[in-house]
Amino acid sequence: MSDMKVQDKDLIFALDIGTRSVVGVVGRPVGDRLKVMDVEMAEHGKRAMMDGQIDDIKQVGALARTVTQRLESRLGVRLERVCVAAAGRALRTQKGSFTLELPEEQSIDAEQISALEAGAVSVAEEALQSDGDSRRQMFLVGYTVAQYRLDNYPMANLQYHTGRKAEADVVATFLPGEVVESLYAAMRTAGLQVASMTLEPIAAMNAAIPAELRLLNLAMVDIGAGTTDIALCRDGSVVGYTMATVAGDEVTEAIMRGYLVDFKTAEQIKRSIGESEELIRCRNILGQEERIAVDEVVQTIQEPMDKLADAIAKQILSVNGTPPSAVFLAGGGSKLAGLREKVAIQLEMDEKRVAIAGNNFALSVFSESLELEKPEYATPLGIAVSAGLGLLNDSYMVTLNGQSAKLFRNGVLTLRDILLMNGYSYADMVGKTGKSLTVTLDGKRLVFRGEPAVPAVLRVNGEEAVLSAVIHAGDHIDFVAARHGASASRTVQELLGLDFYGKVLVNNAPAAMETQLNQGDVVLTLRQTPPVKREEPAPRPEPSPISAQAAPVYRPVVPERQTYRPREVHLFLNGEPLALPQKEDGAPYYLMDLLEYSGIDFEHLDRAVRLEVNGVERGFQHALKEQDAVKITLN
Repeated sequence: MSDMKVQDKDLIFALDIGTRSVVGVVGRPVGDRLKVMDVEMAEHGKRAMMDGQIDDIKQVGALARTVTQRLESRLGVRLERVCVAAAGRALRTQKGSFTLELPEEQSIDAEQISALEAGAVSVAEEALQSDGDSRRQMFLVGYTVAQYRLDNYPMANLQYHTGRKAEADVVATFLPGEVVESLYAAMRTAGLQVASMTLEPIAAMNAAIPAELRLLNLAMVDIGAGTTDIALCRDGSVVGYTMATVAGDEVTEAIMRGYLVDFKTAEQIKRSIGESEELIRCRNILGQEERIAVDEVVQTIQEPMDKLADAIAKQILSVNGTPPSAVFLAGGGSKLAGLREKVAIQLEMDEKRVAIAGNNFALSVFSESLELEKPEYATPLGIAVSAGLGLLNDSYMVTLNGQSAKLFRNGVLTLRDILLMNGYSYADMVGKTGKSLTVTLDGKRLVFRGEPAVPAVLRVNGEEAVLSAVIHAGDHIDFVAARHGASASRTVQELLGLDFYGKVLVNNAPAAMETQLNQGDVVLTLRQTPPVKREEPAPRPEPSPISAQAAPVYRPVVPERQTYRPREVHLFLNGEPLALPQKEDGAPYYLMDLLEYSGIDFEHLDRAVRLEVNGVERGFQHALKEQDAVKITLN
């Protein structure tokens, strides 16, 4: 290994971790295609995957290491970075809506749109969490905006439009955390670092359906051993993905039952269908040699094939609504004789519009020595093509707080996307102002505002960044989640003041001064005059004898009582000095903290507010320093 070359940036290594096997592809971009240098495949010795999901991490990692070492030996290169794809079986799709109330009518910018979409995605994730008894970490795979609205009016694009209330409806797709973590763990066991991750159906589509064909409404159906992954495109982009739990194993199991053979033998029989021999030789579990007619096997597998074709058609229609313009079948299961025709019948499509994938591979990949036009190569080639041709922005390595970020790549990623994909929510990015407390005191409604949130810290490569910033390969992200502001709280004593004396009713019940008030409480007071304390006259001292010359009188000097004053922050607001007590947690004051001292009625604004610090216009979340000169004025 010591004399091997190091994997350079342009050398793409992809692994397809399937239910039945692990396939590795190594290639390098040449022009607008990927030159495939080598392909290696090895089958699992026993079932280490269940329906496309890793069950035995150690076994999968060991097989991935075997495939990697074979490729390294032949190519003379030490492979360290790998591109992978997650199976679509565990995908969860959920709708979410979010509303962004603006303080005044204003032009909508990219940052506000990012926050709006992040909020809608977080609502979708919360809806998924409510389905179960315990919270599960969910990783965002991707989302599409179904509808924007501005002041209740539907919009296709919000940017630069002016309004006060922005809304977004999204359809978001997630994978449970355990699916992602198991794939990362298996790669670590194999001694590999994940450079990028996408979804298997998207990867297969990138190989079988070039981007220029995606203006058409097309379906990509990847039939594996445990699952059938489906992706659909139209108008130039992927618009949905789904999966069916029926796949190639159902056909294999029908052969096992029909001829009393083990799983491995049944797989060999299935692969023999369509070859020239009329008889298939095998040994059953009783040790008996058998010769089975191919026509007989074809009849045996008709029922599971009908079930598979029906499942494919139903899933396509559930996402697409109508039959697509064409269907591409990929994966090892696509080679089953007669399946293509059955899918066409179930979709009520012309048989010519259902094809076996492979004919379009040459548009994106080529090899000088390998035959690549095999439908079972759709996913491994697709993973490599996606990374190598920039569809995943090359080997997209990004660190988040010092760790490799988990990424699902299907186009440009923003900072917001990466945070959502790594388990952060809208509240982590923006923070929530503490809840207000509203009480009624002697008929007057009083509102006490909660504390503002401490803004999140967002840095890319050491520089301050915004949520809409585009992230590139190799970027280093530092993120400190926003801290929610404390909710407003008051006791009866804090409400009435230290000098209050009398009786107090809270919600018509007598209350002590230390009673904590709750939202909506009604407080009634009866002030009384405190009793006057009468001082008893001090006894007159006995006169002391006076000498002829009065002795001097000495009075001790008592130092003045010093009162404790907390440390203060000294600022200038609109030209006047302003001293504020230092926050208990040592946090800085922000521009938003000074709004209440500005004298502006923010409940009834009729003009825009201008915020300046030391003559420079700033935002609400700008942190203030000692002696800063602040201006808060109306334009």
